[in-house]
Amino acid sequence: MSTLVAPLPPSTVPSGRPSWRVLAALTLAVALVHVLLLGLAPAAMGPDPSPLANKFITRTIVIAPPAAEQQPAAPATTAPSAAAKPPPPPKPRRPREPSKPRPTETPEPEPAPQVSEQPASPAPDLTAQNAIDSGAATPESAASAPAGAALSGAGSTANTGMENGVSGEPAGAASAAAGNVVGPEALRIPGSVRLAFAVTGQQGASPMQGVFGDLVWLQDGSSYDARLSLKFLFKTIRSQHSTGQIGATGIEPARFSESRRGEVASHFLRDQGQVMFSNNAPSVPLLPGAQDRLSVVMQLGGMLAGDPARYPAGSRISVQTVGPRDAGVWVFNIEGEEQMTVPAGDYAVRKLTRSPRREFDDKVEIWLAPAMGYLPVRMKLTQPNGDFADMQLRETLPAGPAS
Repeated sequence: MSTLVAPLPPSTVPSGRPSWRVLAALTLAVALVHVLLLGLAPAAMGPDPSPLANKFITRTIVIAPPAAEQQPAAPATTAPSAAAKPPPPPKPRRPREPSKPRPTETPEPEPAPQVSEQPASPAPDLTAQNAIDSGAATPESAASAPAGAALSGAGSTANTGMENGVSGEPAGAASAAAGNVVGPEALRIPGSVRLAFAVTGQQGASPMQGVFGDLVWLQDGSSYDARLSLKFLFKTIRSQHSTGQIGATGIEPARFSESRRGEVASHFLRDQGQVMFSNNAPSVPLLPGAQDRLSVVMQLGGMLAGDPARYPAGSRISVQTVGPRDAGVWVFNIEGEEQMTVPAGDYAVRKLTRSPRREFDDKVEIWLAPAMGYLPVRMKLTQPNGDFADMQLRETLPAGPAS
């Protein structure tokens, strides 16, 4: 038998979309689930902070200040690690001061006197080096170098002792009257004078002709000025100039120069014991009684004039002779008296010869006339190549300015 069911109203009929109440319930349920999860999260994350705390602990271990304190236990290595503890390191350095026994090595000054003895030995070595003669001159110097010998006459005297062939004891007064002063060795310096020479010679293949020499010697008893000029047709082709003092050792040059195309000079630095050259050549020690190439003939004449008997035939005189570029010890051999004729007349003469000692040395010959106060009446210079200049006295003139 069939039953009849009454139809429901449209509002009660279920539809295909969920109602809002269902959605709200689901949303609330989801929210509660999240709340529960979030509430449990701190408990789950709780153990994580503990390792961070452990990391802080390790940080304090890294600092480990006590460990740094243990390093200073080694004073040498830990001193740089801590700035406050550097003071202790200097204290260990103070104990190192026991090395002061080194000052006890002061006995080392004792060898110092030995060092002073050594310089005494090199000194003679320097003198030995000076014994080397200077080099050869140019052909034109053959005319000028010997010409420097032309000096004259009666003059003031100085009483001196000989050192290295040069007078050395002080005189009473350099401007004393003419004549020898009595003493162990007398030195007579000629007075002011002018000498004129005729010059002959050879330069290569050409003979030297028409050349005249003129020497002016001026002195006032304390200083001197000497100039030698070689002239051709009234033109000076070469000159030498020497200035200095007249003192305890006789003639004491201060400056010597030679002029040809230009001037070169040597300076006698007596306060330093050196001879300096303007051409930048090495300086040389200044020996007692040193002369230049122009003054040496006057000095030799003054020595023989002061005491002729002291220099018999065969005797020798050594003099350090300075040129414009170098210096060396010249040894002069003295011969006996002989007769000689020159343009100025006949004279009894004493000859002095400087013979070559090395390959390029010049030979220098000087003839001194006792009647003229042992001034040169002839001078000759011969070079190794055979060139020579021969100067012979023409006349004696009143002294004029050394121009």
